[in-house]
Amino acid sequence: MFRTTRRLFLAAGSVLAIALAASPGAAQDTLTLAWSPAPQMPQIDVALAEDLFAKAGLDVSVVTFASGREAFEALTGGQADLATMAELPAVTGALRDQRFAIVADLARYRGSRVIAKASSGIAAPADLAGRRIGVTLGTNTDFLLGKILGAAGVTAEIVNAAPADLVPALLRGDVDAIVPFPNAYPAAARALGEDYREIRSDLYEPHFVLAASPAALDGKSEAVTRFLDAVVEADGSVAADPDAAAEAVVATVQGNIDAAAVRALWQDTEIGARLDDRLLDLMAEQGAWIVGRGVVKADAPSRDSLRPFLEPAPLAAVAPDAVRLPRP
Repeated sequence: MFRTTRRLFLAAGSVLAIALAASPGAAQDTLTLAWSPAPQMPQIDVALAEDLFAKAGLDVSVVTFASGREAFEALTGGQADLATMAELPAVTGALRDQRFAIVADLARYRGSRVIAKASSGIAAPADLAGRRIGVTLGTNTDFLLGKILGAAGVTAEIVNAAPADLVPALLRGDVDAIVPFPNAYPAAARALGEDYREIRSDLYEPHFVLAASPAALDGKSEAVTRFLDAVVEADGSVAADPDAAAEAVVATVQGNIDAAAVRALWQDTEIGARLDDRLLDLMAEQGAWIVGRGVVKADAPSRDSLRPFLEPAPLAAVAPDAVRLPRP
């Protein structure tokens, strides 16, 4: 079972601490998870709702962060054993030679999009030429926008804005289009109504990953493996009862997205723990992008230089068919 032990509301977002307790008298291994919830990555939500971590003999303390970058900072700062995020913070961490390893790629999202007003005349990537486009710089949506503009052979005026400010900026007319995070798509559609226009792109597929600290991999390796066993079991629960899984996600985000919107996102999501070359290829591409922008002073990475930041052993122990990686 799990119980909420405390709830803190901070300026940067809410922090929710959850403890998963064992049955009375049962000894459990402890893990701390820095969690950035995302509807496309429902395994943690389902594992909590179904008590799968406790059933695996784990006492998991979950601290929720507003972004994957913050969760990753908690991991590399020694405040957590595990962390969830999209892949970009991990790529940046690898370029900085921070100590961590990705142990699972939980989900891949294929529904990335640019959002505009239909009345703006923007209907295709080429129509973005010379327009003001809102995006949060340094994030994977910034990476996506660069790929879209590059593929279309056009340039635009990029306007940096916080995630929560993008939809209001579009409504006010401060920008002509936005590239928000997927959890903002439903809000944008509701706000714009019949004036809603989206341009979908398959140029970038965000990956939602689980990373572990060296301390956890060295001193709690068995616990990490059992954590992943619970995640793989949650994969089965999502496939068997997607409606219940969607409700678990809704409960996590306290109604900020409804179950229908969650299921709509899942139509473009490949859910299931794995580790393979697709993630490694994307990380190498993003690493070159980060270096090229001067964000991190380093040599452009390769698959070989990034491979040590993926540790397949825990996942291979519980789902061997889910791992397809070259040896480091």
